[in-house]
Amino acid sequence: MPVSPVSRIELNNVSQSFTNTNHQVHLFRKLTLSIVQGQSYAITGPSGSGKSSLLMLMSGLEEPTQGQVSYLQGGRMMPVHQLREQIGFIFQQFHLLPELTALNNVALPLKLRGHKEAEQKARAWLEKVGLGHRLGHKPQQLSGGEQQRAAIARALVFEPRFIFADEPTGNLDTQCAADVADLLFSCCQQNGAGLIMVTHSEQLAARAQQVFAFSNGTCALVEKTRSEVQCV
Repeated sequence: MPVSPVSRIELNNVSQSFTNTNHQVHLFRKLTLSIVQGQSYAITGPSGSGKSSLLMLMSGLEEPTQGQVSYLQGGRMMPVHQLREQIGFIFQQFHLLPELTALNNVALPLKLRGHKEAEQKARAWLEKVGLGHRLGHKPQQLSGGEQQRAAIARALVFEPRFIFADEPTGNLDTQCAADVADLLFSCCQQNGAGLIMVTHSEQLAARAQQVFAFSNGTCALVEKTRSEVQCV
C-alpha cells in the first residue's frame, strides 16, 4: 500500500483586518508560516488578538484580507476546497447535536461522505476514546469530558490530515483537561494528523512542538531558541 504524501499548509504574507465603526482594525500583518501534517502547534495570545481568525484562515474556511493560503500535498499545489475536505474541528463548546446519540454524532461525518460502514467505524473510535459504554447516550447525558472525547472521535473518525482545535480544554477542570489533552495528542499521533490548537492554557501549549504567540498585532514563534517566524 503506497504511503500517503505529507501535506502542508503555507501562509505567505497573510494579513487580516476588518472594519469596525468606520475604521480598519488589523489583527495581524504579513504573516508567513508553514504547517506540516504530523506536527503539533499551539496558538496563544490575549483575547481578540486574532487567534481564532488565524485558525479559520489556516483551515481554508476564511479568506485573508491580503496574502495567500496554499495547500500542498507531496509538494504539489492542491485546490483549497481539497484542504477543507482534509480537516477536522474540535471546539470548546463541543457542538455535538443534542438530538443524536454519541454513536450517531461520531458517525455523522462519515454518513455525509457516503461511508457504508459509518456506524461500525464510529463505534471503534468511541471505544478508542473510552466511550464504548456510552454509545447510546445523548450529549446531555454525558459529562463535559465525555462530550469532548466524543468530539475528538467525531473530528478524527474520517482520518483527516489536520485537526484544528479552538480552546479544546477550556470548559474542563484541571484533571479532565489533562486527560483530554493526552487523548487528543495520542489520537493525532496515531493517525498522523497535524494538530493546530488555539489555547490560553500554558500547560497545553507547552506540549505542542511549536508555539505561535500573538501580541499587539505581531506573532512570534516560541521555541527553546526563542526564534521568530516572519511576522511584521
